[in-house]
Amino acid sequence: MRTRLRRDLDWFSFHGTVLLLAGLCLVLLAAPTVIVVVVSFTSGFSLRFPPPGYSLRWYAALAEAEQLRAAAWNSLVVAGWTTLLSVVLGTAAALAIARSPLLSTRLLDSLFLSPLVLPALAFGLAALMLFSLAGIPVSPLTLILGHTVVCVPFVVRTTVAALSQMDPVLLESSTSLGASRLTTFRRVTLPLIRPGILAGGFIAFMASFDNVPVSLFLRDAATDMLPIRMWQDLEGRLDVTVAAASSLLILATVVLAVVMERAAGLSRRMAG
Repeated sequence: MRTRLRRDLDWFSFHGTVLLLAGLCLVLLAAPTVIVVVVSFTSGFSLRFPPPGYSLRWYAALAEAEQLRAAAWNSLVVAGWTTLLSVVLGTAAALAIARSPLLSTRLLDSLFLSPLVLPALAFGLAALMLFSLAGIPVSPLTLILGHTVVCVPFVVRTTVAALSQMDPVLLESSTSLGASRLTTFRRVTLPLIRPGILAGGFIAFMASFDNVPVSLFLRDAATDMLPIRMWQDLEGRLDVTVAAASSLLILATVVLAVVMERAAGLSRRMAG
């Protein structure tokens, strides 16, 4: 009886500790986001929590924040082109990896995932030196290319996962019925791996949109990026408008994540 009671107490103690740690982790993850959202509604002129009062004045001030709006547009354009290139290159790389022998698969997989292993600042500096040696001045084009190198691995990973779950019998059946490789890819392979491509594209877009290290090295003086502009505003004068902009970004991210979860099963693709 005592042994059973001790086992029950140990079980509750262990699971209680796990739940407590999980709760603390959840609080640590959610607290900064909640604080930013609450502070964005402050009626004061400083990033103070809790705010002295509540107002929408800083959201209205965003309409007059020309530098923030221009930086947001630049980030959207760069992220859009980066996502397009990442999807095309990542899908092609995933198909090559899926069809290669085992040894080649490991080598290709390691090659395409290597940008995620390198420190972002080191990669940004290396890319800047490479463009300088090639005589290519920094511009929005170099920025897009740098972001693409960093973001392609996300598309590769999710697309490879989608390809690994595809039944090869479907491809064999399509070929046996006389369909060409292009027709088989367009009508069989692509519809089956589309959720993986969409999930990878979403992650690539978000990774490009809020990228700071690569943007610091590869942007020109005329191309202001939103994360860098927000950091400079906070560093210079603790502008509360940045909190309002951050809240809108959080809302947009949540909406996009929900849409992608419905369309592509984002959480399952990331886990896979």
